Amino acid sequence: MTKNTIAVAVIIAGGLAAAGGIATAAQDKYTVKAPHGIGFAEFRGFEDWSAIAVSQAEGLKLIEVIVGNPTMIAAYRAGFPGNGQPVPDGARMAKIHWNPKQSTEAPSETTVPDTLHDIDFMVKDSKRFPDSGGWGYAQFNYDTASDTFTPLGDDTGCGYACHTIVKAKDYVFTAYGKR
Repeated sequence: MTKNTIAVAVIIAGGLAAAGGIATAAQDKYTVKAPHGIGFAEFRGFEDWSAIAVSQAEGLKLIEVIVGNPTMIAAYRAGFPGNGQPVPDGARMAKIHWNPKQSTEAPSETTVPDTLHDIDFMVKDSKRFPDSGGWGYAQFNYDTASDTFTPLGDDTGCGYACHTIVKAKDYVFTAYGKR
């Protein structure tokens, strides 16, 4: 190949990549599952669920939002946990964690989400998870460089063992923030 042929090939390849003509091997997050079977697929659409609340764990410098599917939001609107009723099967929650950064546009010092850190899921399914109060838990760490999610094992992160301290509230920490 001559230098001109190589230069033309590089330009064409660059143009095709920019136009989407060259496929990249991006991960489909909806195929990722935790070792005990909870996967992104059963939380499809969580990106559009209603916010339950925001939180920030002491010592973790992350921004967090907890969202719920319509079944979980209906339980809160019906008075959970104060009404004494358990969360119904089918309820799902996701906690999305971002690394923080300072806004360069806000008129005052404002912390905003930067890169995604991880996503945690909870699903109420009494038949699948009878030994953990009916709840299943999963955590998926996110790698920005590769744009991939990796599930954590069954006994890492905050799952059933962590949530037992709120057993009286059907293992749910987060209160539905006043609107």
